Amino acid sequence: MATGRVIGVILVIAGILLSSVCSLVAYTSTRTVEDQTAATGGATLGIAIAIILALPLIGAGVYLYIRGGAEAREMVEIKRQRKILDMVKTRGQVNISDLVFELRSNSEQVRNDIYKLVGMGLFTGYINWDDGVLYSVEASKLTGNKCPRCGGEQVFAGKGVIKCQYCGAEVFL
Repeated sequence: MATGRVIGVILVIAGILLSSVCSLVAYTSTRTVEDQTAATGGATLGIAIAIILALPLIGAGVYLYIRGGAEAREMVEIKRQRKILDMVKTRGQVNISDLVFELRSNSEQVRNDIYKLVGMGLFTGYINWDDGVLYSVEASKLTGNKCPRCGGEQVFAGKGVIKCQYCGAEVFL
């Protein structure tokens, strides 16, 4: 999972080591020259070349480290959504408070995750925000224009979401 970050750190360390070793070689090889002006110029040129050789390694390492961190955060979100989906599908219904507790999250984050799952087409069911219960129902059982909770007429409330005007239950298609 964190291979991008590890490789990034390795590349940064390799770049720093390459720069240090090449700079040391350039500096020590010009110390024996009798003309100090030529020695200083040669050492400066050697150090500049060492830095130029090391910059691509360091740059790639920093990029991989940053990208690895972003991927790690994305994987945490995906795991949380997978857990919500698994809990609801296996139990049939789950209290929102149970989801919040088991995910060590907050109700707003759980709500956002549920809407993302609906938007991706991975979840069908309905939720009663008043009672705080999320129900998993097969899509074939949700056809028609009746609320699965109260039997009232359904009204579209957004992409993949139908909101009952009587009981307020949101049906996810």
